[in-house]
Amino acid sequence: MIQAADLPDTLPVFPLPGALLLPRARLPLHIFEPRYLQMLEDTFKTSHRLIGMVQPFPSKTEESPLHSIGCAGRVTQFSETEDGRYLITLSGVSRFRIKTEVNGFTPYRRCEVDWGDFTRDLGKVEADKSFNRPEFLDLLERFFESRSLSTDWDALKDAEDELLINSLSMMLDFDPEDKQALLEAPCLATRRETLVTLIEFALRGGSHEEILQ
Repeated sequence: MIQAADLPDTLPVFPLPGALLLPRARLPLHIFEPRYLQMLEDTFKTSHRLIGMVQPFPSKTEESPLHSIGCAGRVTQFSETEDGRYLITLSGVSRFRIKTEVNGFTPYRRCEVDWGDFTRDLGKVEADKSFNRPEFLDLLERFFESRSLSTDWDALKDAEDELLINSLSMMLDFDPEDKQALLEAPCLATRRETLVTLIEFALRGGSHEEILQ
């Protein structure tokens, strides 16, 4: 397990709209662009093997502004295809706050980051003491039916609070700004409340703009 003292001051970042990584969760990625292949190669040379996932703001330029909060993941699995692409898995370690973007000679983006606001991310698995699982699963079932989605309901019933809430936050198809709100939730209970709000609005045919009002 990575300790706070092992977290680097500078981090390579992967801006990817809609891709959410949370602490202690896993995110599979397909790496094929030359700049990100270089990022992966450089990451393998470090002791921490951390990559920061960040939501970019919508922009017509290649260097889109970045949200100030992202989540770092450690490369824990990877395989190379015959044509030089990589399939990797990032295991979420901790969220971070971007201090400034580093101007350098790498083809990918790097940022100076601060981890101080998210020390709890390195701690134990979170529980949600006010979580009403039957009520939540009933809401989720209605949402899945409305989207013609299927899942292993027995596995959802048995999953730990954090695994269930974080996995759904990462998996469900919400707008990037909604994903950012789930990322920035200060605790698991707040993330669950945000997730419930997003699901309820989706069932009512609501939009992201309505949620923000």
